[in-house]
Amino acid sequence: MSTFESVSGRLAELAIEVPSWAYGNSGTRFKVFGSPGTPRTVQEKVDDAAAVHRFTGLAPTVALHIPWDMVDDFSELRAYAQARGLALGTVNSNTFQDDDYRLGSLTHADPAIRRKAVEHNLRCVDIMDETGSRDLKVWLADGTNYPGQGDIRARQDWLAEGLAAIYERLGDEQRLVLEYKFFEPAFYHTDVPDWGTSYVQVSALGERAMVCLDTGHHAPGTNIEFIVAQLLRLGRLGSFDFNSRFYADDDLIVGAADPFQLFRIMVEVIRGGGLDPDSGVAFMLDQCHNIEDKVPGQIRSVLNVQEMTARALLLDTEALETARREGDVLAANAVYMDAFYTDVRGRLARWREERGLPADPMKAYRDSGYQQQIEADRVGGAQAGWS
Repeated sequence: MSTFESVSGRLAELAIEVPSWAYGNSGTRFKVFGSPGTPRTVQEKVDDAAAVHRFTGLAPTVALHIPWDMVDDFSELRAYAQARGLALGTVNSNTFQDDDYRLGSLTHADPAIRRKAVEHNLRCVDIMDETGSRDLKVWLADGTNYPGQGDIRARQDWLAEGLAAIYERLGDEQRLVLEYKFFEPAFYHTDVPDWGTSYVQVSALGERAMVCLDTGHHAPGTNIEFIVAQLLRLGRLGSFDFNSRFYADDDLIVGAADPFQLFRIMVEVIRGGGLDPDSGVAFMLDQCHNIEDKVPGQIRSVLNVQEMTARALLLDTEALETARREGDVLAANAVYMDAFYTDVRGRLARWREERGLPADPMKAYRDSGYQQQIEADRVGGAQAGWS
């Protein structure tokens, strides 16, 4: 049976990318809420991401969203991040907010609009060259609302053509990661609704095309850890977007709705080698802090992932395998539950202190005065947000 001491070294391998947009204002379909201390520039988003890493030691990279995070000089932004102990991570393309994309982007019936969507993604690859980013993440709002509105099969062909053009532009060390979502904003059909569609599309591109799994992008009752196991088995799990959901794509703090699910996911990640340094699996948050403060929301999120990873590492795999061989259903389940119910918080606090980190990052953040400082400093100007 594993002890915390025997697995503590593996915890140091955990790195969680935070999204720049988590620090901006967000909300519902009805209202985007403003809050004191919200960044006005991408540099201030980087400052907040650096604060998360400073208090947790878990978040060494920050993802960008284009055009939300456009700057004149991305090499300069890269240096700005490096000076604060961060690297710029995944570049996320946005082909869902331009009016031209009302009926689709890479799957639009108009070839001129499809070309426009491809060109935007190619520009994102140019940005990756400047930022040193490895991954281009593509999420599409493309789909239809009514039967007969679009040619479902043709749209898959157009998607394949567009992705191929983008993939061809990638550098040797760069990857394309295709995200899926089973509905919203399209309600009759979505062009990339599930992991199977994403897998089919990326498999046709080449070895550097992967699937992104957003934990909120599934129908109720979906066994997400099975999908994790399958994609790791196939060598196509490129990245996670960690969040939590009660009803749909709620984008809540990861582990808030179902911490046991997060534990089960991390068990399969470890089983499939996804935590290994050379696995290529990127762990990222994709959350919207609508009513809570942004920076502590991100701190809580990365700590939740760390805690469930620690519990998953403590799973007694030998006892589990014995119970499985003997067909002892309840014993096998008990091994799982023993690991899940193990309280690792005290040992994680000591683990942090041994590495020069605060034992309680949430308290350390509250006591630091950082929140009060950014609320005082960031007065005036346009706050960052969805639009």
